[in-house]
Amino acid sequence: MPPRESRREPERLELSPATAEAMRAELPAVAERTVSAIIDEVPSYADALSGSMGETIVSAVQLALGAFLNLASRSERGTPMAPALEGAYQLGRGEARSGRSMEALLAAYRIGARVSWRDMSRTVVSQGMEAEELSAFAELVFAYIDELSAASAAGHTDELERTGRVRTRNFERLARALLTSQPADAVVASAERAGWEPPAALTAVLLPEAQVRGVLGQVDDRTLAPTEDVPGAVEGIGLLLVAGSASPAARSRLLATLSGNDAVVGPTVPWLEVARSHERARQCQRLGLPGTVDSESHLAEIVLTADPEALADLRAAVLAPMAGLRPSAVEKLTETLRSWLLHHGRRDEIAEELFVHPQTVRYRVTQLREVYGDRLEDPRFVLEATLALAVR
Repeated sequence: MPPRESRREPERLELSPATAEAMRAELPAVAERTVSAIIDEVPSYADALSGSMGETIVSAVQLALGAFLNLASRSERGTPMAPALEGAYQLGRGEARSGRSMEALLAAYRIGARVSWRDMSRTVVSQGMEAEELSAFAELVFAYIDELSAASAAGHTDELERTGRVRTRNFERLARALLTSQPADAVVASAERAGWEPPAALTAVLLPEAQVRGVLGQVDDRTLAPTEDVPGAVEGIGLLLVAGSASPAARSRLLATLSGNDAVVGPTVPWLEVARSHERARQCQRLGLPGTVDSESHLAEIVLTADPEALADLRAAVLAPMAGLRPSAVEKLTETLRSWLLHHGRRDEIAEELFVHPQTVRYRVTQLREVYGDRLEDPRFVLEATLALAVR
């Protein structure tokens, strides 16, 4: 992206050929002193401007000062500022890629302006420049530096935004590769493109979008928070793929961290298998349980509700022999059959659960035997009835 348009091009100043020549002869020394001052006063540049990199920067400073002299002396009439602004813009981008802040670059500009003004003003005064012209010259110097620093700030900002977008896009692609169980080599390649170091394990966590940011600040910074193309996404529900280890202690810490949130926590699995954790969390979420829910504590319910239609058909088949009874009788016998199966026929325990007299239990079991006959002793029927009636 080209640098943003300059607010205005600084007014030019008519320098005499002799003054311009004297100043141009000083440019190498001015550039060196400028870079030395930056190294001394801005810690971020102490190492960056040494060696060949320092020589490159010195040359760049000389070119910038040369462009300024062309502008000030009108030695190249009609010369636009665009090339100098483009160079400053690219400098800003390069500083962002190098990890240096815009504050450091602006500090370098301020120091450069100070040193350049000190040295160049000494030269123009020695060439006989009057006070009024010297004031105009100062204005031109600092206006020129303002334009360059603004262009660099634009480049720095644009590079950070571009890098951020690329990084976010790479993380989204990585998350999608994980959640769709793409081949391991493809997922590893996505991780490398994103610059993401895989943890030992990942845990899928579903929670309201409003709670995502708060949790992100408390978990491993390798945690992924995809927002695009999440399989089975539910409106208003966010997803975290929490990085960590597979140890029970690590899982306990995660559950403690999530305490107080409406989170559903999938199993902790090897990082390449996180699609399995995500699917389990989705299944557990359908149970509609409140608070922080550990899916590992609800495996039976998840299994029984994995296929609601199949469960409904199985329940209907198990209860079919009661079809001719009154609805009230069907309700009582159904709850008795469920308790009888779960308590293995122990009458007192059944009575305690149903809040009835043991004799009532005996009467109802007799009715069940009349309805089902020998099927109550058939292991296959017992299994099917237990599954069908396990979830009320």
